[in-house]
Amino acid sequence: MAWTKYQLFLAGLMLTTGSLNTLSAKWADMFSAIGCHDDPEHAFTHPFVQAVGMFLGEFSCLAVFYILLCTDRRRPEPRMNPGQDFHPMLFFAPAMCDMTATSIMYVALNMTSASSFQMLRGAVIIFTGLLSVTFLGRRLHKSQWLGILTTIMGLIIVGLADFFRKNKDDTHKLSDVITGDLLIIMAQVIVSVQMVLEEKFVYKHDVHPLKAVGTEGFFGFVVLSLLLIPMYFIHVGSFSDNPRHVLEDVLDAFCQIGHEPLILLALLGNTVSIAFFNFAGISVTKEISATTRMVLDSLRTLVIWVVSLALGWEQFHGLQVVGFLVLLVGTALYNGLHRPLLARIPCCAHLVATEEEEEVGDSPGERERLLGDGRVQTPDES
Repeated sequence: MAWTKYQLFLAGLMLTTGSLNTLSAKWADMFSAIGCHDDPEHAFTHPFVQAVGMFLGEFSCLAVFYILLCTDRRRPEPRMNPGQDFHPMLFFAPAMCDMTATSIMYVALNMTSASSFQMLRGAVIIFTGLLSVTFLGRRLHKSQWLGILTTIMGLIIVGLADFFRKNKDDTHKLSDVITGDLLIIMAQVIVSVQMVLEEKFVYKHDVHPLKAVGTEGFFGFVVLSLLLIPMYFIHVGSFSDNPRHVLEDVLDAFCQIGHEPLILLALLGNTVSIAFFNFAGISVTKEISATTRMVLDSLRTLVIWVVSLALGWEQFHGLQVVGFLVLLVGTALYNGLHRPLLARIPCCAHLVATEEEEEVGDSPGERERLLGDGRVQTPDES
């Protein structure tokens, strides 16, 4: 069945904004500018400020929800399901997980390449699968276990590629790259905890996905903004690259933005792209399928990698190609994308039928909603 123009637009919007989200964050990291009090020019390394901007983008989804709701209610026959009322604190724990993981990943993005950053985020499959078995009592199929093992192999290959590769400008030392890669994988553990919490406590409620994303964004934005105050006074030595060597110097960030306006453009790109990415992802799953959303999410890794190479941000390494392909296979196996292919092979068709029979009784979208990009998903879509 051919896609409509609207479906093609949504797919393109998700792929574009998802890629821009990581690329704009990395672009901001690559700027250098003068800070406050005539500080010498230094790199823009303000991961927590960037994380606040990302949560502002998520928070804006709440405004989009109410705009769509008001527009729908003006129609003679409203079609939008606003969902049931819920206590906002239901999203506080998942939002704190999201805040912690996002902050760690932005710290890691300062240390490693954009392509490795995106590829290593595939580790979420491993921890989400294991935690869903332990805490949700879910039973994984053999193909999903194989997908987890394949993903582990892919992560090892990508890590080896980073170990043997030298950046073109030598801005990242080997120790920084390894530390950044490990931080990204550690962040995926927290993301998987977030998803399991959402699965256990949130999805039993009929919450509109845009409202859910916006509520988490609100908590993340408010809490992290307040945390910037004590971060301004916490000295961390050489761990921080800002002149005062504190955990986060928000005043230095604003001064650098004032001296180099393009940093603001990069930050706005990150904020706006995350808002549109969430909207597009929700719409793709609703209008097309959750499987299509996962395929597009994998493709944006390829887009980020190709653009990074084209801009000279990193050098080509064959091991990274192998790692990406292995990760792609692992994701496909875990999400059941191999089934249509195997169903056409007579000797394997019964294996597909067996897996599908085992899934009878599972809630709609049960597996898909545990595999988002750290954002909230609900059973019927998103």
